[in-house]
Amino acid sequence: MAKLKLGLIADDKPVKLTVEFPAPVHRDLLAYAAVLARETGQPIPDPQKLVAPMLARFMATDRAFARARRRNQTAGEG
Repeated sequence: MAKLKLGLIADDKPVKLTVEFPAPVHRDLLAYAAVLARETGQPIPDPQKLVAPMLARFMATDRAFARARRRNQTAGEG
């Protein structure tokens, strides 16, 4: 069994964005959705719903971003 970085997708009120992906990224997104559906047993009717959790996971694990964010929050408190 694969250890994917995403788990179940939360049903949250979305903010609409329009983005364009290169064809290979879109194919990978579809493939990821298929694997995630198999792993979680949760059907993924719209692979676009994976983009937000993927971005959130990426930002949550980016240490440089976390440091910069903390620095900016601390600078705003003064």
